[in-house]
Amino acid sequence: MPKMKTRRAAAKRFKITGSGEFKRSKAFHSHILESKSPKRKRNLRKAGLVSKSDHERVSKMLPYA
Repeated sequence: MPKMKTRRAAAKRFKITGSGEFKRSKAFHSHILESKSPKRKRNLRKAGLVSKSDHERVSKMLPYA
């Protein structure tokens, strides 16, 4: 059986935590930042977690994570 390939796009976007969840970055923080409040921009900097419903999908894209 050959080795499974990792989806490189997913590998660049997700990191696995110690408890087995996937860390991700939040969207809407790349442009048009003048109209967003400082509080909103500050919270977009923080990492988010992949929801439970998407966990299986991401783990299939990252077979060795």
